[in-house]
Amino acid sequence: MERLLGKGAILLICTVALCMNGDVFSPVIALLAAITASSAIQLLGGKAAAAIMLLWAGSCAFFPPMLLTLPVLLCDAMREKKLWTMLPALAAMPYSGRFTDIQLLLTAAVMLAALVTELRFSKLEKTISLLTSMRDEGTEQNIRLTEQNARLTEAQDNAVRLATMQERNRIAREIHDNVGHMLTRSLLQAGALSIVNKDEKLKEPLESLRSTLDSAMTSIRESVHDLHDDSIDLRKVIEDSIETVSERFSVELDYGCGNDIPGNIKLCIAGVVKEGLSNAAKHSDGDRIKLVLREHPGFWQLVMEDNGHPKGIGSGGIGLRNMEDRARSAGGTISFTPSDRGFRIFMTIPREKKA
Repeated sequence: MERLLGKGAILLICTVALCMNGDVFSPVIALLAAITASSAIQLLGGKAAAAIMLLWAGSCAFFPPMLLTLPVLLCDAMREKKLWTMLPALAAMPYSGRFTDIQLLLTAAVMLAALVTELRFSKLEKTISLLTSMRDEGTEQNIRLTEQNARLTEAQDNAVRLATMQERNRIAREIHDNVGHMLTRSLLQAGALSIVNKDEKLKEPLESLRSTLDSAMTSIRESVHDLHDDSIDLRKVIEDSIETVSERFSVELDYGCGNDIPGNIKLCIAGVVKEGLSNAAKHSDGDRIKLVLREHPGFWQLVMEDNGHPKGIGSGGIGLRNMEDRARSAGGTISFTPSDRGFRIFMTIPREKKA
């Protein structure tokens, strides 16, 4: 906008210089030609603009009033970085005697002003371009830092989750190895005391003691199982299972589940994946397996398919029955689809509705 206003001011002074000529038609023709040429230069640019500027400068020799519009041409030539296009205007210098000294001085002063203005605008544009580039680089760096921080946060969360799972496994082992064994020994001792006891008064207390120890043992066993099930990293288990068949198959894993999957669901999915990969290794002649695990608002979904031709897989196979039993135990359904394009396993397990 500032450049346009500056060019408008220069054109206005050129108009004043042209009107000093005393002629009526020549200034109008020169102004219209200058405005048209300047507009075309700004619109077209490139080689077309250079051609128009050469024609403009050359026309000064045939139509001398165009000499007084050279300040406008200078603005366009500097903006396009094609000052050499003004050279043909030198051929019109012998005709400068047609103009008064005031007209020539005014034109020269305006050309100097146009030169200074365009240099200032050029410097300003470079500064703006530099600032824009610095802003863009800063924005890109901030985006990269944000992404890096997100990756670091995710890595830290995964490390904390893995450490938590390992600690849970350790606690479960400690409870199983120490408390569990001591409770088992206490149960055996209580049973032995009940057998050898001859005092009727101690029979009921001993039976109560054995029942209490048995309840404690059951509670400990359930707690150990819960700790172990919660500490299972389903994705890691699946990736480890895939590693066992990596020499035979190229496995594409699309994992889309969170970390709050119940332990029994994890065991079911992990068992079906292991059995499915084992069946593929035994019966499929393909070389690719696609494994998709998704967590939806109402259910979990597992899809496993290979590109081979299944052989020797019957509806009553042990492997298929095992997968059906696992899905049924978790409240889900599973289906098997053999075809010429491969073997497909599709399982869904509904979420438990919260009260």
